[in-house]
This record gives sequence, C-alpha cells and structure tokens, in this order.
Amino acid sequence: MDLDFKGKKALVRVDFNVPLDKEYHITDDTRIRAAIPTIRHILDHGGSVILMSHFDRPLKKLLPDGSIDKEKFTLRHLLGRLSELLGEKVQFCETTVGPEAGKMAAALQPGQVLLLENTRFYKGEEKGDEELARQMAELGDLYINDAFGSAHRAHASTATVAQFFPPDKRAFGFLMKAEVENADRVVNNPERPLAAIVGGAKVSDKILLLERLIDLCDTLIIGGGMAYTFVKAQGGQIGKSLVEEDKTDLALELIKKARAKGVNLLLPADSRIADNFSNEANLKVASSDEIPEGWMGLDIGPQAVAAFETAIKSCKTILWNGPMGVFEFPNFAGGTKAVAEAVAAATAAGAFSLVGGGDSVAAVNQMGLDDKVSYVSTGGGAMLEFLEGKTLPGVAAIQG
Repeated sequence: MDLDFKGKKALVRVDFNVPLDKEYHITDDTRIRAAIPTIRHILDHGGSVILMSHFDRPLKKLLPDGSIDKEKFTLRHLLGRLSELLGEKVQFCETTVGPEAGKMAAALQPGQVLLLENTRFYKGEEKGDEELARQMAELGDLYINDAFGSAHRAHASTATVAQFFPPDKRAFGFLMKAEVENADRVVNNPERPLAAIVGGAKVSDKILLLERLIDLCDTLIIGGGMAYTFVKAQGGQIGKSLVEEDKTDLALELIKKARAKGVNLLLPADSRIADNFSNEANLKVASSDEIPEGWMGLDIGPQAVAAFETAIKSCKTILWNGPMGVFEFPNFAGGTKAVAEAVAAATAAGAFSLVGGGDSVAAVNQMGLDDKVSYVSTGGGAMLEFLEGKTLPGVAAIQG
C-alpha cells in the first residue's frame, strides 16, 4: 500500500460479514480485526477512511411485504465493536451511495472513519452494476480492496468500482495482499515436498481442488466424509457412512491420476465409527473398508492419525482445507485436532503452512494454534477458488 494517503479519502472495501446472535451481538469479530491494520495505516498516514461491506443476503430474505429487513441486516450493529477496536468513534451513514453518503464523505477530516450501510441493500451490487460502482467511486480519492473473502465475487463494490480509479490510485489492503501472497506461495512457489490435506463432507464440493492438487502436490491426504466415497469406489464396505454414489467413478479416476503422477494419496486406514449421527452415539474403531451395516464413520481412527501425522511432518509446505471428521461433536473431533497439532509441529520444524476453510480454521483457532501455523486464511470460498486456479475478479480488478 505505497499510496500517498495524506489529506486523501480512501474508499476501503472490507469484509465485515460477521456472525451475530439473536440480539445482534457479534459472536466472532475475526474479520473486523483482520481489517484494522489497513484502516489504521491509512489514518496514521494522514488519510480518512470510508468503509464499504456487504452483510448476509438481505435481498434473498425480504420481509413479507417485500421490503428489506433493515433492522436485521444493517451494519450499524458493528459500529460499537469497530469503534472499540480502532480507538476512534466511527461515523455511520444509513445509505451506501446518494446525497447523504456524498455529504458525509465530503465532510470527513483526516483521521476520521465513516462506515457506509450494507452494499447488498442495492440490487446492482451483486450484478456488478457500473452506475452503482461509479457512485461509490465518487466518494473517495483512492480505492483499497481488503476484502479477500469477497474477492471471488464480480460485484460493484469488489470489482467494478476499481475501474473508476487509475492503477496508481488503487491497491490491495494488507489482508488482501497477505492472502494473495500466501496462496501464491503454495500454488506457484512451494518448497517441496508439498502436502495437501483435504477434508469435508463431499467430493462434489472439492472436485476442482482435488484435480488441481494432484498436479501440484507430492502427498494428498483425504479425510472427512468425502473419504468414504473413495473407499466405496474401491469396493470397501462403509456401512451407512456418507457417500456420493454418483461420484465413485470420479474418485477412481482421481486415484488413477494420482498414481500416474507419482502422488502419495492417503486415505484413512481406519475410522472412529458410530451407530448414530450424534456425539452420544455408541462408538468403536474399525477399518475404513470394513464398517458394519448400521454404523457410520464420523472421524479418522488411530492408524489414520499416525499415518497422516508422519506424512505431514515430512513435508516442507502444507495446505490444509477441511476437517477430518464431524468436528462439532467432541467425541469425533480427535482426528481434526491431531492434524492441527501435526501441522503446527511441522511449522515449528520449518515448514510453511496455509490453513483455509471454515472448520480447519475453527480447529486451529479453538486449539490456540492459529499463531503456530504460517498463515490462516479468512477467505473460505475465495481461497478455494484461488487454489483451484480460477481468476478472482476482486484480485484482477486491482492488478489490472
């Protein structure tokens, strides 16, 4: 961010799409905290800041009379916490564009911060509407995109708006820059061997990622519910474990492709199985390809943990996306926790580790290991698309 902010108004796209409880209290402020260094830098260098963010999908959840539920989806709920984190009283505008937004933006003095209302109150936002983007652009002298979590969306505030600022007046914020650089390091410049750990429920959610990773990595570890589609594809008995019957042929193709490319593909040798989808279910350990009828795999077993740990600790670059089991059930969180600890241990021994994807991020955060891995990504869907090799509109708009 080597722009001159002195006396300038910086229009900053952030991702403040944070979870709220029923009383509209923030339950996880990670995304707000992640944007603070960029905001602080602009203020400390003599600029003022105009913040734009989306929040949820208000136009998909209209009130019975067809109007927007402004009480539920307003960004005003974030004002107190944002002011507290910045140590500055943040102003709020009840619109994103228009006369009131223009007036408040024009009146901003260096060192002041203005938060605009939810960009998704406007139909043109998700359509990437040029007129809406132009009105947004009129509010600031410079444009900074620090919303990596929304970088895969070609929306007015994340991509279209950038075209109204010349290349020397637009830039990535610190968060966006770090996300892109760290993901780029894994995809384009990894120190080898490279291990990718992929978990989660469905193969179908990760097809493109798995295909791409087979071209990139030396070791591919597959856990979570998706592993049972691979086990079933090879003739294993998986009881009533989660399976995508229509993806077994694809699973066999991926196994064949990995073998042809010399990739070490690891599936869980054993599983912690349950007779019911519940934390209180009866549980035991079984070979992943010999799960009895009426039982289901909900976590990787001790043999799988040992094999995965050995593979992880032998690698110099590690990418982790997705849990190893039903992480929200304490009795079936052990595999995910063991992988988190192995990734942290490998990092301590000099490996570079990137953790991205909701539950794997939650695991390292809950275990207090977030500062024991190299980088924790805040951008779930955006990181997934970047790793799949897709061009992210929000990134391309800044890079030109």
